[in-house]
Amino acid sequence: MPKDGGIGASSKRREDVRFLTGAGNYTDDINMHGQAYVHFLRSDIAHGTITNIDTSAAASMPGVVRIFTGSDFEGVGGMPCGWQVTDKHGQPMQEPAHPILAQGKVRHVGEPIAAVVADSLAEARDAAEAIVVDINELPAVVDMKAALQDGATKVHDDLDNNLCYDWGFVEENKDAVNKAFEDAAHVTSLELVNNRLVANPMEPRVAVGDYARGTDESTLYTTSQNPHVIRLLMGAFVLGIPEHKLRVVAPDVGGGFGTKIFHYQEEAFCTFAAKACNRPVKWTSSRTEAFISDAHGRDHVTKIELALDADNNFTAIRTETHANMGAYLSTFAPSVPTWLHGTLMAGNYKTPLIYVNVKAVFTNTVPVDAYRGAGRPEATFQLERVVDKAARELGVDPIALRRQNFITEFPYATPVAVEYDTGDYHGTMDKLEEMGDFAGFAARRAESEKNGKLRGLGVNCYIEACGIAPSNLVGQLGARAGLYESATVRVNATGGLVVMTGSHSHGQGHETSFAQVVAEMIGIDENMVEIVHGDTANTPMGMGTYGSRSIAVGGSAMVRATEKIINKAKKIASHLLEASEADIELKDGAFSVAGTDKSVAWGDVTLAAYVPHNYPLEDIEPGLEETAFYDPSNFTYPSGAYACEVEVDPDTGKVTIERFAAADDFGNIINPMIVTGQVHGGLAQGIGQALLENCAYDENGQLLSASYMDYAMPRADDLPMFDVDHSSQTPCTHNPLGVKGCGEAGAIGSPPAVVNAVVDALQSAGKDVTHIDMPLSPDRVWAAMNG
Repeated sequence: MPKDGGIGASSKRREDVRFLTGAGNYTDDINMHGQAYVHFLRSDIAHGTITNIDTSAAASMPGVVRIFTGSDFEGVGGMPCGWQVTDKHGQPMQEPAHPILAQGKVRHVGEPIAAVVADSLAEARDAAEAIVVDINELPAVVDMKAALQDGATKVHDDLDNNLCYDWGFVEENKDAVNKAFEDAAHVTSLELVNNRLVANPMEPRVAVGDYARGTDESTLYTTSQNPHVIRLLMGAFVLGIPEHKLRVVAPDVGGGFGTKIFHYQEEAFCTFAAKACNRPVKWTSSRTEAFISDAHGRDHVTKIELALDADNNFTAIRTETHANMGAYLSTFAPSVPTWLHGTLMAGNYKTPLIYVNVKAVFTNTVPVDAYRGAGRPEATFQLERVVDKAARELGVDPIALRRQNFITEFPYATPVAVEYDTGDYHGTMDKLEEMGDFAGFAARRAESEKNGKLRGLGVNCYIEACGIAPSNLVGQLGARAGLYESATVRVNATGGLVVMTGSHSHGQGHETSFAQVVAEMIGIDENMVEIVHGDTANTPMGMGTYGSRSIAVGGSAMVRATEKIINKAKKIASHLLEASEADIELKDGAFSVAGTDKSVAWGDVTLAAYVPHNYPLEDIEPGLEETAFYDPSNFTYPSGAYACEVEVDPDTGKVTIERFAAADDFGNIINPMIVTGQVHGGLAQGIGQALLENCAYDENGQLLSASYMDYAMPRADDLPMFDVDHSSQTPCTHNPLGVKGCGEAGAIGSPPAVVNAVVDALQSAGKDVTHIDMPLSPDRVWAAMNG
């Protein structure tokens, strides 16, 4: 039977009450007295030199408060990059300036050139249309390989070329890897594209800047996954505001998927303009603006090779990837194709030798950064597609080939610098075979053929690294921020708790699951625990939420802070019970003396902490509040096995997903219902990438898929009922909860499962098809079927 509450219970999400009743407080709900509105005039060409900006007519239009251009930001810091990558020759990456408003040149469609602040949004838009901008258009560079050719137009004139970095990992393995390929009994090669995506969270980005002249304090309200990081970057590196004079508030956030991790120009502008205009300034992105200003995801072109010996054991992997950075370096962009991608190329397999090369390239497109999974989906897609192709070339069962090469002993140090602490890949595959009813697949395929459809079965295994850590290691790898997390636990006199966390929630249900953890530790009702997040003024410095780190890192900080609370409360209880502190036990919300019936309730102890009549103050100071910072010693490594069954219409190429099963190992589970929901969401996004979504540019750098008319988002009728299981649990060994991340798994494991299934369907019908690049739209599938 499910538990009534605490860890392991499917407690209903308490935050859903306000979300479902329209009582959520999102950034766009914030409107301030005297508020002005900003509209950005954005470039409609991808590359050009700005020769003149005439704002005279616009400045005299009704309601206009002030018009800003790049010249207003001379001497102001540009947008910072939070991760520096060193190339395979030991040289730092090329790192161009990233201005708040374009200065001298525009480098992608959507780059802001000018900003109009006016009394109303309509007046700001009207005035923006009256601004005259003269731009000398230059050739645009869109294709990554063309961008690296001699004589290619440079995106940034002050750089040597369009190569951000040429990264090799592990460089000392390169010769041994090449030798392994020379000696291999079989080599499978595959060239593939990991298509560019737009995150499209339900809530577009919003920024409201406010300035208090009396105290010289600035406040930014923003749709952010990590307000403390925004405060650090914007205050220290962009606007030069001391942190104690800058407050960043991220209230309810309607989805992020990575795209709201980063510090954006609009946030810095609204904060700057509020002070310059001495009134609040608000910007709300339109959906069209989101397509050309939010950081995009993925966009890799890869060649991967797999070497096997005569017994079909994997002996080496070699990859070469071109990774699109876009026109500028977004906050964490350089880390995604390198340390978040190359370190996962071992996957679930005991391949002894791996070499990964990544060339990061500047192009005249929107910057690319982390999107749900961030590097791990790219690694998994390459690996699981080439393993499937190898199985077909060798004429062996794809599952048997995977099982033969699974890692079985833990901890396991991979050749790409990470160590998996726990896992059971055979166990998750066993569970998948049970869930997927593979034995009944032949009958289902025969039934599909009777109906004129082709049926295919695709499987995949994945592993990911979550809760990126530890700070000293990632610092050596180029991170310009710590990656710890924090929590302050404040106990009220009557026993209720307020937990203030540096983690942020944008749909994950933290207010519910975090409360379950603390309530379980003390033995009280979950409703006695309040979770506070999102405001730098009343939460400890933390790194925010991304990379499936919240429960493993943020939750561990709460555990450490709560342990401090319990330890102090035991001291108080020992005085109240006139017993040795070593004999005090806490269970079910009461302190007792071991071996006796003497006890005192949690609420009585907390009251005594604030009304200290019964214990000596020289031993214990009043109050009950503790803070802890938690810096993990390693990643967590969730893993799983997925199966997809598709039907393909041979007349049209349309793919329909008929069944999907996901068996995951997330370690210990705090709230099974929330975990299942996270997997469902990830599966929807991964299937969207596999079948529908594609961010496409033409040769002039114009975004062809800049609206929902052209960018195909998954809908309910594109998806089957998912069969999800996370009963296979190998607890993490290096955090106090034994948990692993779960938020990105579905997006990592589903794309290769879908593509493997479609290829299986076509090959079963005798079609000579070994690969189709995502998205597998009907025209692409039909073309592959028909040569």
